[in-house]
Amino acid sequence: MKVVAFNGSPRKDGNTFLALNIVLDELKNEGIKTELFQIGSEQIKGCNVCLICKKTGDGFCAIDDDLVNKALENIYESESLIIGSPTYFGSLTPQTKAFIDRVGYCARAGGFKLKRKVAAGIAIARRTGSVDVCNEINNLFFLNQCIIAASTYWNIVFANAKGEVMQDKEGVDTLKTLGQNMAWLLKKLYS
Repeated sequence: MKVVAFNGSPRKDGNTFLALNIVLDELKNEGIKTELFQIGSEQIKGCNVCLICKKTGDGFCAIDDDLVNKALENIYESESLIIGSPTYFGSLTPQTKAFIDRVGYCARAGGFKLKRKVAAGIAIARRTGSVDVCNEINNLFFLNQCIIAASTYWNIVFANAKGEVMQDKEGVDTLKTLGQNMAWLLKKLYS
């Protein structure tokens, strides 16, 4: 079993990276392979609704000069995915939004290639907008028939300065529980 995670923060080793690794560490402790991809510092083009993905039906995007098709390949080869984004001005980062739009559209056009994959979204915020970030990520999962893993609360951690995510004890515990629940669910589905 394999879980792929995507860091939508432009800050490669910031709080979103730390939060994702809390979940990934729990999965690794359960013997599940993980891989983390940095997407937030990349130039990801938004969907231009060319509809070529619907015509080809292969699950990939006609825009082939950024990382989305490689990410799709990794997602399709895994049983589970996690997307994390910081909250910028009450919403997702632009890179995460572009990523979600293209991944979602291509996967649906390819015959629901995310169907029944275990999925989770994570948001990091200083104060506001984190629930909206989780909703945006979860929309990708709902629209693609994923199985959404849950924890004790929304998968949200509060932080501002680099490293502060580790000071939100309740948030850290929520992410650890998410990792444990994902591992349990993956084992039930794929063992």
